Amino acid sequence: MSSVQLGPDLGIEYAPELKELLAPLLAQPEPVVIAADPVGKVHTAGLQVLCAFIRDRRQAGLATRLEPCADSLKDAAGRLGLSAELGIA
Repeated sequence: MSSVQLGPDLGIEYAPELKELLAPLLAQPEPVVIAADPVGKVHTAGLQVLCAFIRDRRQAGLATRLEPCADSLKDAAGRLGLSAELGIA
């Protein structure tokens, strides 16, 4: 299993860095766990990067999960209808 820790900011200005952080794990054959517990600031651009990463891995038959996940990220995903895409309740 591979893991990656997100920072407190998933704002639009962080989206390119998030993409760079996740890119090496895109084809990782083992499950990827994204620790999203410190996330406080969430913008749609950050969620789009996360969704694309998780979707692309899912389409390749690869497991990815957000664990643990900050309430701010859960709330933002819920408001945008992305909870299922991100695999969070």
